[in-house]
Amino acid sequence: KVLIDVPRSDLAEELAQSQTKIQVLQDTLQQVLDRREEERQSKQLLELYLEALKNEDSILSKVAESESVPREEMDVVDLGTSSTGASAKTALSDQILAALKEKPAPELCLDSQDLELVLKEDTQALASALRWDKQKAEALQQACDQELSKRLQQVQTLHSLRSTSKGKKTLP
Repeated sequence: KVLIDVPRSDLAEELAQSQTKIQVLQDTLQQVLDRREEERQSKQLLELYLEALKNEDSILSKVAESESVPREEMDVVDLGTSSTGASAKTALSDQILAALKEKPAPELCLDSQDLELVLKEDTQALASALRWDKQKAEALQQACDQELSKRLQQVQTLHSLRSTSKGKKTLP
């Protein structure tokens, strides 16, 4: 880097070479530096990709576990909800309800399975449980739906990257 930054005439004089040769030398050095930076960025990108693959595998294994082990809350959904009265029952745990009430963007704090539970919940029962009006509960469900869609898109993108990269030769 220092040799690239030195004025060409000073370096030519110091090395007793022509300025043309020094220009070639500096250009070559710059290309080496550029290549190293590209390699560093590529390595960093590959590390991020591998991390994303690990996270995807972790998420997929959690989804598989949750599908094989029924959650207790599902029984409450099967029983139905009462949209009349202030004490409407919901399939949502107290922890989920607390996150929905307290967080400014609760859809970002909940895992995908909890987002699905919020979406499946009757809007009136959700509004009653949170002591909100129906419009605010609908807006929350829409935000949860958008977040869940975004996460699904990310997983699909990772699958696409994985299938694309399987056919390519691995880098050294």
